[in-house]
Amino acid sequence: MARLIAAFLAGLLFGVGLGLSQMVNPAKVLAFLDVAGDWDPSLALVMLGAVLVTFVAFRPILRLPQPVFAGKFSLPTLKSLTARLILGSAIFGVGWGLVGFCPGPAIASLAYGLPETLVFLAALIAGSWLAKLVPAATVKQSA
Repeated sequence: MARLIAAFLAGLLFGVGLGLSQMVNPAKVLAFLDVAGDWDPSLALVMLGAVLVTFVAFRPILRLPQPVFAGKFSLPTLKSLTARLILGSAIFGVGWGLVGFCPGPAIASLAYGLPETLVFLAALIAGSWLAKLVPAATVKQSA
């Protein structure tokens, strides 16, 4: 039960942070991405804050024998780039640039009841399903 409460509180904190920073507002995100036009740099501060928290907290947390609410840490083990990773990253970037949503903020923005959010989430689910069809061919990482 404590694990579920912790997950709920972490999700709530994440959602509130997304709302306060306006990352659930596609217009705000698109203005941030418009570096050649009417650029809004305010979301860079949100990203900088996230990077700083991660930089400070990541290593001390990984020194713990195990996470507080799990038996072990689940960290990525893949060390090489794959076609699947590169293609997925490119699709993610293009989608974010076109509509101003990424998965977390899109889910949090369901609270606003915008039809665009539902269309985006339907496309996200379809894309996730289609991604399973892409072969996992490995591409060598350049040194």
